[in-house]
Amino acid sequence: MTLLQAGLSGLPSYATALVPGLLPMHGIGGAKDLPISPELAIAGAVAALTISFTVLAFAWRRPRYDAATDGRPAPAWLDSLVLSTGWAVAMRVLGMVVFLYAAFAAVFGEDLLTNPFFGMFYVWLWVGLVFASALLGPVWKAISPVRTINLAFAKISGSDPDEGILRYPTWLGYWPAAIGLFAFVWLELVYPYSTELGPVRLWCAAYVAVMLLGGALFGNEFYEKADPFEAYSTLVGKLSPWNVRDGRLLVMSPLANLNTIVPAPGLVAVVAVLFGSTAFDSFKDSARWVRFVQTNSLITENDLGLVADNLALVVFCVGVGIVLAVGSMLTGVRAGESRRALPAAFAHSVVPIVLGYIVAHYLSYWFEVGQDTLIKASDPLTTGADYLGTGDWSVNYWLSYHPTLLANIKVLAVVLGHVVGVVAAHDRAVRLLPPKHHLTGQLGMLVAMVFFTAGGLYLLFAA
Repeated sequence: MTLLQAGLSGLPSYATALVPGLLPMHGIGGAKDLPISPELAIAGAVAALTISFTVLAFAWRRPRYDAATDGRPAPAWLDSLVLSTGWAVAMRVLGMVVFLYAAFAAVFGEDLLTNPFFGMFYVWLWVGLVFASALLGPVWKAISPVRTINLAFAKISGSDPDEGILRYPTWLGYWPAAIGLFAFVWLELVYPYSTELGPVRLWCAAYVAVMLLGGALFGNEFYEKADPFEAYSTLVGKLSPWNVRDGRLLVMSPLANLNTIVPAPGLVAVVAVLFGSTAFDSFKDSARWVRFVQTNSLITENDLGLVADNLALVVFCVGVGIVLAVGSMLTGVRAGESRRALPAAFAHSVVPIVLGYIVAHYLSYWFEVGQDTLIKASDPLTTGADYLGTGDWSVNYWLSYHPTLLANIKVLAVVLGHVVGVVAAHDRAVRLLPPKHHLTGQLGMLVAMVFFTAGGLYLLFAA
């Protein structure tokens, strides 16, 4: 039984009849839930991308976004509130309270799926953080418990939390965050004991230890580039309408905000892991993959199912990175510049695609299992307590009762994410590429986007 199956154990029979695909796979419904055929959905999505590219080619010939000037000041009262010391303290306290409560459940709670720690880790943190960041900006940076602990150590020792013993290497970039993200998705999607308390506690303890050591050595810059959750939250937060520049809170369009992502080493690896792992999550539960693993004699006789899943996860993540790299490098560059810098320069255009797939893949999972976690959180030790007063609440399965609406949201999220990605890539292309490559230089990225769209929708239907 998966964590989701346990979390939805109270799902009414009517709902399970409507959406049988919900139980084994984080809220992805199958093709039976969609009011259109898979072929029509994929063809329509590809047409939308192609039309968007054609319109942009003729109507958008100059870069429209400038990280130094985009945005307008937020209302004075909102600026004063969000950037105040009191707000910063309140967010840190909130983060620490939730962290300590989760740690309490993890250390003293029972090793059962009813332990709310699993939902707090896999649902509230991994999925809820994405939705919160897309709406509010880089949430994890504001509530990060490891940042708060590092700040407390700095205050006690009289040092500056921004300054470490060493300077963070520029060449390292986002590579530590990419490794951390891969470690998380491996734990969630491949590791066979991902719903046992011991291994998950060990993963979290290792994360906290590495983050605190890195913060002591390199200061807060380490968290910006090496903390997997902060890197993820910050990237997705670039699709929110909020940004801070020169000590002022700004309101700007998500596309303009997305343009402020600064290329750095490892950025391609981060988006590749995020996108590839979500695609793999659909693929591993597809009938074709399950049938292949269960009927292949070499795999079954030698108990190599875990090896197959590991290889598939790596292939998906590396494959996304290769497609992005090749698609962005099939063009000319200005004199004195290198094509090898283009993948990182265009990696920001994959962020809206990642968000689109997260919405499609996890929306009902987050909505329903997130509620179930809040209910279970009231009794973290499974003693019958009701600390939060939510123990007698019941899960609202409204989305499960409306499978057609849910299916339409999924397809729309995937398509919209790719269209926004095409727009972001186009604006970056007309800024970076030589004039004669403004159009032809984007064809490789368009092909990559079409591949991502068709493949993603195929997995959405196949799951």
